Amino acid sequence: MPPRLPTKKQFSFWSTGDQLTRYTNDTGRPGPGGGTRTLTSAGPAVAEAAAAHAPAHPVRPWLDRRRIMAAYTVFAGYAVIDAVFSAGEDQVWAIWAACGYAVTLLMLWRWPGLRVRTAAVLVSVALAVVAPLLWLSVAYPLEDGMHVIERSAALLLHHGTPYLAGTQITSWLSYNPYLPVMTLFGLPAAAGLGGLAGNAGVWLALGTVVPLAAAFWIAAPHRHCPDCRRDTLLATAIAVASPVIGLNLAVITTDPPVLALMLLSLALAVTPQGMKATAARTVASGAALGVACDLKSTAWLAVPVMAVMFAARDGARAMWRFLAALAVTVLALIALLAPAALVRPGAAAALVQNTVLFPLGLTHDKTPAESLLPGHLLTAMGTAGHVASVGLLLAAGLAVAISLVIRPPRDVPSATWRLAAGLALMFLLGPDVRFGYFIYPLGLIGWLALTRQATSPVPQLGGKGECEDARDSGRASWRAGGTARRGARGAATRTR
Repeated sequence: MPPRLPTKKQFSFWSTGDQLTRYTNDTGRPGPGGGTRTLTSAGPAVAEAAAAHAPAHPVRPWLDRRRIMAAYTVFAGYAVIDAVFSAGEDQVWAIWAACGYAVTLLMLWRWPGLRVRTAAVLVSVALAVVAPLLWLSVAYPLEDGMHVIERSAALLLHHGTPYLAGTQITSWLSYNPYLPVMTLFGLPAAAGLGGLAGNAGVWLALGTVVPLAAAFWIAAPHRHCPDCRRDTLLATAIAVASPVIGLNLAVITTDPPVLALMLLSLALAVTPQGMKATAARTVASGAALGVACDLKSTAWLAVPVMAVMFAARDGARAMWRFLAALAVTVLALIALLAPAALVRPGAAAALVQNTVLFPLGLTHDKTPAESLLPGHLLTAMGTAGHVASVGLLLAAGLAVAISLVIRPPRDVPSATWRLAAGLALMFLLGPDVRFGYFIYPLGLIGWLALTRQATSPVPQLGGKGECEDARDSGRASWRAGGTARRGARGAATRTR
């Protein structure tokens, strides 16, 4: 009979499945008395079997080669359809992206190695994001939103507020629907930098990739082993290259950095199963969401969802710690980037008019953005339709609030799904909402998929990552097996 393998598996977290996992009864690991566990009479066989047949580290399914190829097939199909039926900047992105996705699929199909997998995904980032972003930044004029951001930065430097007063509004382009932190992306141009260095779109891309990579890195508990660092790079590259984020980065919209900061806040709230978040992680999660809420109002729904999640999982004190960190961050950033709003009533009124009333369509001048979403179609029917749209939006918010009371989310995946569903409802029913806002629910679900693992996480007990511990365990078992084999050969020699 073949030797029995060790049985009690200690699960680990967040890997592509290319590493070994460790077992609690591995030979050669320290014993409870400080000594080293020894082999029984079947020691060599057990050691060899453990070293040769140790099962794979629990996998993250969507970093598997076949699933990456399936995802990129969908990406390529979307890009081809967009290239045929769209026009302008979207079509330019679609042509570049279709080529990038095709090259990536060819590399993944032709060379199955792990290094090629990472290289192929990085090629898609270069062709589907970086190349069209640079092309469009040079060949096309800035989007209206980028002009608004650059103007708001100039207003901040000269008047202490990024918003025009009601008496200065002359058209819908006079409004600045973004919150104060968005002004940061226009400061390089306002400071006199030209070219790509002063392009707000380039800074928006950097402001997206950095927190997004941090969100994936923080979600991996083993941050010191090469395999887990590769997983972080791979997941980040897939997310950036996907049409959900890549298209918005290339044509320059303001939503990607907001989504990235929301994901960072969620990642900081992740804990091993059965454990509570530390005070530092709770505060950091609140601060990250505070920055997102000071970028754009679309992040506001995450506040009650995450607050309820902290209360249900970690207790009321954790919830208040999270909310306090968020409030302090929001107020500090407003004081820094819109100080006049805190001391002048007119500036405070301008902030509300620009960031609350204008997005809801409650100002004289309205956005010309069009879509076929139910809320926009209702608004197009006149005053009664607009009132109905706002009412449905409030009803959706109330439904989310009731669901949080009746069945509060008790972990980050549950909170993420609740947030994605709530945002999707609000975008469907809200007035003057475009399809691009669905970057949020799609991005949240995509992050869950890329960070999902096949097994449940456990606390990391040692200083090294599970992947390194697994390799050490295999080496220890092999060394112990070698010692036992040499002892057996010596005994046989003496017998002869």
